[in-house]
Amino acid sequence: MRPLLALIALLLLAGARDPILVPEVSQHEIQVSQGFTGTELLLFGAILDPSGTRAGRDYDIVVILKGPTQAITLREKEKIGGIWLNAHSTAFRSAPSYYAVASSRPIKDIVDERTAAIYELGLDRLQLSPVGEIDPDEQARFSAGLVDLRARQGLYQQNDRGVTVSEQVLYQARISLPSNVQTGVYTAETLAITKGRVIASATAKVEVRKFGFGRLVAIFAENWSLAYGLLAVGLSIAMGWMAGRLFVLI
Repeated sequence: MRPLLALIALLLLAGARDPILVPEVSQHEIQVSQGFTGTELLLFGAILDPSGTRAGRDYDIVVILKGPTQAITLREKEKIGGIWLNAHSTAFRSAPSYYAVASSRPIKDIVDERTAAIYELGLDRLQLSPVGEIDPDEQARFSAGLVDLRARQGLYQQNDRGVTVSEQVLYQARISLPSNVQTGVYTAETLAITKGRVIASATAKVEVRKFGFGRLVAIFAENWSLAYGLLAVGLSIAMGWMAGRLFVLI
């Protein structure tokens, strides 16, 4: 808290005219090891007016935590002849592996649709970048399907009252990370909004990385993919043979 207050004082003395937004996160590094069951991040900070007045009463706060983007192919199953088969599919160039947004009020009450689309505020405003030409209705259907799938996995979240503002200056939001999060660098972005306009923004970084034996396996699989694949196949064959011998002996 002391570095946060010191930075606020420094910015005030510098004669800044725009509102000052100073964000922070409870952890800048999250270590994922065997048995990891998820964790919770606290995103907090302060917003002050350079005049020295309390600014919290006129501002809404929106916090976005976004994980690394990835290419993904989404397939839709269809029942054909009594059997569920893959029918239609579409590919997305850059879908976020994780996305969570929390706000002090419902986003529809804070900004208009255009601003929400520009800043990707809300699950229905995510820009998933489909590959190639696709019918707009079909694109909307597949996008909604991907969002619903990852929301059920805990990877996409939206909390319209997840940010609390106290003392008309300080804010905080708690965002959960499930056990199936992807490793990489996450961006925590905080927006201060007044009268439907974003007047201040700031970002912080959070790194999620594997730790221990799981990290060694991940490095081996990434750098020596062929050897990793052959080893995996060999272990599978060996375990199958051992299981067969065990049942024969029993």
